[in-house]
Amino acid sequence: MGEITNGVSWLAVVAGAVLSFLLGYFWYSPTLFGVKWAEGSGVKMNTADKMPMGAMASQGVGLLLMSWFVGVTAQANALLTVILATVAFTVLAFSGNSFSGKSQYARLVDAGYWIACLIIMVICQGVIRNMF
Repeated sequence: MGEITNGVSWLAVVAGAVLSFLLGYFWYSPTLFGVKWAEGSGVKMNTADKMPMGAMASQGVGLLLMSWFVGVTAQANALLTVILATVAFTVLAFSGNSFSGKSQYARLVDAGYWIACLIIMVICQGVIRNMF
């Protein structure tokens, strides 16, 4: 397990996950893409007190794992690996969302979010790792 924990900047990992989670909060809000995304996804926009907590918790865990993956590849000087993996999973999610009937708009919003998360996480690794 040492290969995936040694030298990883945990501050950068947590910062990348938290910032990506916050981005999602605004990305899918009515202010940005939320209303049209919800229509294209076949879901109803809820108020903050009715958010699906299970989905949000698993989103947080997933973002933490993704950010850890970015941290491991940054430590190994292999960021192209995580970029390739993220693009591959984004394309697969885009495809899966096509099968589930999401609109093109909703699929593009989802894909854009994952690429934006990757960018945030890579920046956190670059900035925070060099600061500490």
